[in-house]
Amino acid sequence: MQKIFKLCCVALKCGIVGLPNVGKSTLFNCLSNAKAQSANFPFCTIDPNLGVITVPDKRLIRLEEIDKPKKVVPTTIEIVDIAGLVKGASKGEGLGNQFLANIREVDAIIHVVRCFENDNIIHVDGTVDPVRDKEVIDIELQLKDLETVENRLAKLQKQAKVGNDRVAQKTVAIAEQLRDVLITGKSARTLHLSEDEEELIHDFFLLTRKPVVYVCNVEEASAVNGNQHTKRFRESVSDENAEILVIAAATEADIAELESYEEKQMFLEDLGLEEPGVNKLIHAAYRLLNLLTYFTTGADESRAWTFVKGTKAPQAAGIIHSDFEKGFIRAEVIKYNDYVQYGSESACRDAGKIAIEGKDYVVQDGDIMHFRFNV
Repeated sequence: MQKIFKLCCVALKCGIVGLPNVGKSTLFNCLSNAKAQSANFPFCTIDPNLGVITVPDKRLIRLEEIDKPKKVVPTTIEIVDIAGLVKGASKGEGLGNQFLANIREVDAIIHVVRCFENDNIIHVDGTVDPVRDKEVIDIELQLKDLETVENRLAKLQKQAKVGNDRVAQKTVAIAEQLRDVLITGKSARTLHLSEDEEELIHDFFLLTRKPVVYVCNVEEASAVNGNQHTKRFRESVSDENAEILVIAAATEADIAELESYEEKQMFLEDLGLEEPGVNKLIHAAYRLLNLLTYFTTGADESRAWTFVKGTKAPQAAGIIHSDFEKGFIRAEVIKYNDYVQYGSESACRDAGKIAIEGKDYVVQDGDIMHFRFNV
């Protein structure tokens, strides 16, 4: 659980992976140019392949309308455009070592597969086949994970024999299961483990243990209903229980370039879409890591805070500042819908809509929080 909780204290980082010329960089640039519905929601580039974008949330915009704060601060997500992978990456071919090192550093994977035909964009394997492309990457990551597991297993087996090390023995049993799964050509994430077991292999940093969302990059005409490539791809991953998004990355990049919110909505309506695909992608990344949002709001600032589902009030307070958690007394909680209905904290207080919660309160998505503490 410690590994997961760490994510709620820092910006979530997702890596965009895929073969060359499948649309990774187009998708990254699209995300980079995506303007939120308020000028207060920034985008910044840390270096050429790492961007920080805001998580679109209409609730924060509504809180801004109600409180008219001096500052609005959304929660963020980091997106990394990882170097294109080629066959043999697990052995260092191409940019393999860089590719694998970059994946180790991210918390979740956005796997882009090409589902569009375009004679002007050459596919590295000559033909468009998203199922084959996915398998190329899966195999390389699985091979690297298998190498990692076998190396760790050899050391653990020695430890398990010395002094009857029970932790090492338990870890050996899990590592053997992982090895067997990887040898059969399946990813490590397909092996179900308890939280305690997960903690034992946390420092393995397995590539195929990371959660994944698939993005089928299509042409504009297929943005709503997909095409034959996306249909075949869905069938091929039906047993993975993974989310699949159909996005026309080039079209999304055009939408992101439009200046006004009204222009973007008109473009989306013409395509038959309710919201930009990049918004769906960011929200999918949130779901991928079981993340939720709570808010603090008032005349000075309206702000969104990321936390992991199941987080209790003191730990949620600690996301703001460690002193809040150390000296936690209680949390005053207003449900988002109540705040919108009554229009202010004082009105909610008069209506009896502020709940006083203690250390065991499990924070809910959309909660508006005010923490009382003493240090």
